[in-house]
Amino acid sequence: MTSLGGTSLDVKDDAATQHAPSPTETSAPGSAVTTNGLRRGLTSRHLQMIAIGGAIGTGLFVASGSTISQAGPGGALVAYALVGLMVFLTMQSLGEMSARIPVAGSFQSFATRFVSPSFGFAIGWNYWFNWAITVAAELVAAGIIMDFWFPGVPGWVWAGIFLVMLTGLNALSAKSFGESEFWLSAVKVGAVVLFLIAGVLMIFGILGDNSPGLSNWENRGDVFHGGWVSIVSVFMVAGFSFQGTELVGVAAGEAKNPRREVPKAIRTVFWRIMLFYIGAIFIIGCLIPFTDPSLLASGEADVASSPFTLVFSRAGVAFAAALMNAVILTAILSAGNSGLYASTRMLHAMAHDGMAPKIFGLLNARGVPIPALLATAAVGLFGFLSALIGQGTAYSWLLNMSGLCGFIVWAGIALSHYRFRRGFLAQGNNVQDLPYKAALFPVGPLLAFALLILVIAGQNYEAVLAGRTAEVLSSYIGLPIFLALWLVHRYKTKSRVVPLLEMDLAPPQGLDDVARSAKP
Repeated sequence: MTSLGGTSLDVKDDAATQHAPSPTETSAPGSAVTTNGLRRGLTSRHLQMIAIGGAIGTGLFVASGSTISQAGPGGALVAYALVGLMVFLTMQSLGEMSARIPVAGSFQSFATRFVSPSFGFAIGWNYWFNWAITVAAELVAAGIIMDFWFPGVPGWVWAGIFLVMLTGLNALSAKSFGESEFWLSAVKVGAVVLFLIAGVLMIFGILGDNSPGLSNWENRGDVFHGGWVSIVSVFMVAGFSFQGTELVGVAAGEAKNPRREVPKAIRTVFWRIMLFYIGAIFIIGCLIPFTDPSLLASGEADVASSPFTLVFSRAGVAFAAALMNAVILTAILSAGNSGLYASTRMLHAMAHDGMAPKIFGLLNARGVPIPALLATAAVGLFGFLSALIGQGTAYSWLLNMSGLCGFIVWAGIALSHYRFRRGFLAQGNNVQDLPYKAALFPVGPLLAFALLILVIAGQNYEAVLAGRTAEVLSSYIGLPIFLALWLVHRYKTKSRVVPLLEMDLAPPQGLDDVARSAKP
């Protein structure tokens, strides 16, 4: 044992890393230990709500209005349905691999095992950077939101408070993260359910005055405003709204019974997307004309112009703006909380795989990777400070790079799954023995991969066609950085694509014991 910043840490030497404790070994009742020393403290309800919450954020509460304004209600509906299909297929791929091999390093580990170590190295660092920068973005947004109630308090004060709060929650245990995320997501889900109920009542004229019914859907030119060009533009924007659904794959590494709980969470992703996004877009399209200038607002500061706020106001909810401000703040804190957790676990997993400094593999007595957590929080603090002191351009580049990294990771999931299934069969296994079997293989991962390549290539196609070099570089900077990480690592390590017959398909040691000992 050693101490780092006053925190007791378990220092594992090389021998300890090679001879990890059995997952059935516990330090407390019900807290099984993984091969990396993490505690399996996340229950089924935690994973369920993490999967739900990952798909609900400011993209739905605020930006959905601008997508309807751009493509019309029908165009937005088609774009979100296509993105929903892409996410469904990607989560199917993730579910099959995560149920078989539930590890906290998830995407990095799968890419390393089933594609190549260099590909896994690039995926891991990209995912860590993606969420570390996202934490910074959420801190900035939280300061803006709090100005609604406390206009005299500087935003950096709230950002600092929230950073300390989220870091503290993550430092306690995986269970404390899961519990906090459960309740934060519950607020978001509750708001969407209330919105859907109120919207349906308004469409039928039961609630509110002067219901337009389905009149906003009668003119085809308005319903699909801008045609396919607008739909493609919205498709790019909508993709960002769904980033976070993959968090269940990271959380699987600390689930109490991942072989039962991961499939249960994955199976409902598609229906949640259909209910929340498609239902919300349809109701907004019915109740608010796409020409309404309020729908053009798309930033966290535009709470009063959120389509949710507009609908609640027209339903007679006097405090609609304050209500949605609280919900959006919850969504922001949820994203920051999840981002801190996911990036911390990814950095910890990479340290154990020799792809990051060993210090990030250290754990405290509760099985939390404190050095990895502090490093990620420091990046969040740095990003927030860079925005605070006015380096807006540099910060925008970081955010653009981060968003593209998320899509690259999704493409990596699809590719990894395609090779995983081929390797699984090549080694003489039976698909029926998988704890969870992805639907539509091999079409599923191949179609998801193709759609993701389209999203990556079309990030800012308008700037490409117009020859706006600065915008092109800002939008696509994440792609050459990913390729550089991949190729430089490959050059230095001489790693190659893993042959199908040499893939490591073994689940974590003792996982069956964990499953048998977990409570139903």
